[in-house]
Amino acid sequence: MRPLLDPIKFGTDGWRAIIAREFTFANVERVAQAYADYLTSNKEGSLIKQLVDVGQISEEEAESQLYKNVINNALPQNAPLVIVGFDRRFLSEHFAKRAAEVLVGNGFRIAVFGEAAPTPLISWTVRDLSAVGGLVITASHNPPDFNGFKIKASWGGSASPDTTAAVERLVDANPPKRAKVSADGHELLEPAVESYRSQVTSYIDIERLRRTPGKVIVDSMHGSGSNWVEGFLTGAALEVETIRSDREPLFGGVNPEPIDRNLEPLKQRVLGTRALVGLASDGDADRVGAVNERGETMTMHDMVPLLLLHLARKRKMTGGVVRTFSQSVLLKRIAAALNLKLYETPIGFKYVAELMLAEDILIGAEESGGIGLKGHIPERDGILNSLLFLEAVIAAGRTPSEMLCELHREFGEFHFGRRDLQIAVQTGLDLVETLTLDPPAAFNGDKGRAAESWDGAKLVLGAKSWFMFRQSGTDPVLRIYSAATSIEKMCGLLNAGEEFARS
Repeated sequence: MRPLLDPIKFGTDGWRAIIAREFTFANVERVAQAYADYLTSNKEGSLIKQLVDVGQISEEEAESQLYKNVINNALPQNAPLVIVGFDRRFLSEHFAKRAAEVLVGNGFRIAVFGEAAPTPLISWTVRDLSAVGGLVITASHNPPDFNGFKIKASWGGSASPDTTAAVERLVDANPPKRAKVSADGHELLEPAVESYRSQVTSYIDIERLRRTPGKVIVDSMHGSGSNWVEGFLTGAALEVETIRSDREPLFGGVNPEPIDRNLEPLKQRVLGTRALVGLASDGDADRVGAVNERGETMTMHDMVPLLLLHLARKRKMTGGVVRTFSQSVLLKRIAAALNLKLYETPIGFKYVAELMLAEDILIGAEESGGIGLKGHIPERDGILNSLLFLEAVIAAGRTPSEMLCELHREFGEFHFGRRDLQIAVQTGLDLVETLTLDPPAAFNGDKGRAAESWDGAKLVLGAKSWFMFRQSGTDPVLRIYSAATSIEKMCGLLNAGEEFARS
């Protein structure tokens, strides 16, 4: 009897699982084979189809010829290229090597980063080298015992929902084929890395930042961001200090997500050095966070509106604005005031990326720290966005807290909060369904005006406040969101939401 295999399910951005329980070398091989099968099924990504077309031979003869080439390490230079990268989690580089072996076994050339690299750099490299795709071994902001498998599309961003669904369907369609990786393509990667550096340098007014006196603290949270932000800014009047820049697979005992409860070292260092601002990135450096000069964490509902105003008013840029289902009303108000078209999507940056590919989008953002920008790849980039936020602060000539006060005076005061409850997936899904089908007439003293169900269940209350349940797409966590016109009201909604969930 065939042994029962672990189910492979792709979530919001890739497949993620607990290391040594579901995330094993055998399961990584299964997913890598499914990805190889997906690429092979696409004409532009299939060397077999190339051999059939050029040699006018059957697919069976082409497969035999390809197998001989793989065994003899003689893949032709026109074999489709796949970029492979990894983060700093436990065994990530070894999982990446195993996935690369499967890709080579299926006739793909590979280029593997020699050390942990930011996910946006890997995505940039996929596009810069005209690769057919890429994969990153990372669990992003998940707890330290998780790892994951992200797929990158040829255009340099997260694979679409259709792609991940297709890969998921192909798991176990064929047994994994592995071959020795005789060359890892490092020589291909160096120009792409320099190209990424040039892109960031040309996008941001780096020289203005460097000559501005002051202190900036960067927190890499022990992730792949390492010293990348500091590397763009050193050697001038601006003093930059990076904390938690070393590899620590347990991430200092917190999830590497740049939200308030995980940023205590950054908050304390900003206060202790009287820094202008603190900047943070997550485990694979595609998300961004910030701490103001008072040592207070700024949420995405603070940062994204400020970035939008900087792009539109200071840089005079135009284009649409994308917000996900959990974003506050501020983006909607700013877009209307600036006469910019507003789009709304489910949670997950892959939906933002799809719009960035199809429409003229100025900025697209999700609540969890992912921001995409016009003129860059349609991808979250914690490195670029850290520098852009610093540019916005310096261009404003005011502290981040002053900028936020001005934002609230012009567009209204809103405060956002999130609480994560460790709850079994089915329990969380049942709670979402309950709030959707039978929403309460009132919640925490406010009358409910509407219950929206798109990506979770969202109850809109009076004075533009709202409350939302959403089951995570990547781990067994029920997320409770709220936004209100005061911190006290926002916290009250979170407390009421947690009580509702636990009742």
